[in-house]
Amino acid sequence: MRRVVFPPIEEATEDGLVAIGGDLEIDTLQTAYKQGIFPWPISVELPLAWFSPDPRGVLEFQEFHVSRSFEKFLKKNPYTVTFNQAFSEVIRACAAIPRKGQRDTWITPQIIKGYEKLFEFGEAYSVDVWQEDRLVGGLYGVVMGEFVSGESMFMKEDNASKLALYSLINILSSKGIQRLDTQMVTPVVEQFGGKYIPRKQFIKSLKDVNWTRRREEIFSI
Repeated sequence: MRRVVFPPIEEATEDGLVAIGGDLEIDTLQTAYKQGIFPWPISVELPLAWFSPDPRGVLEFQEFHVSRSFEKFLKKNPYTVTFNQAFSEVIRACAAIPRKGQRDTWITPQIIKGYEKLFEFGEAYSVDVWQEDRLVGGLYGVVMGEFVSGESMFMKEDNASKLALYSLINILSSKGIQRLDTQMVTPVVEQFGGKYIPRKQFIKSLKDVNWTRRREEIFSI
């Protein structure tokens, strides 16, 4: 069995760059996430990059809240939500949706292949939002025991990505999980109570994570 090693977090650059190169095999991703590191390709042309930003974006569920407008939407919600039923479709949709101010996507073919392997292994998940039989929104992320991250989300209809995040928080909270690693705080995450915390605090919290729980238990309804 090979040994995967990353440089110390303390040696990261000012923007959080820890390492360049490597692969996206399951053991590499496991080692990275357990140390507070995640892959974030700069472009398709450049080598794979690994980051651990300071500060770190998180969503603490005790601080979770919804706006009045979203509460109104929930009362007339036209969508159906499933978990882990359309992972490949969700990650590809996240890669394909144009982002404001971005010319291309960081979700490269290498990222898609790596996280599909991780999903098959049982350590990645998707939230799938449907309008009848059409996938209109969703998000995907990593689930290693009680550590859960949100990697990316997309929407093709109003409030679809918000509903994906809302549904994820509800099911995680019901299983005793109290935090989502969001890495960055996007406007949607901020609306739900997301915030930045010091990297040192985030890394320290990883020591208390129960890494043994299985995805099937966490996402059982």
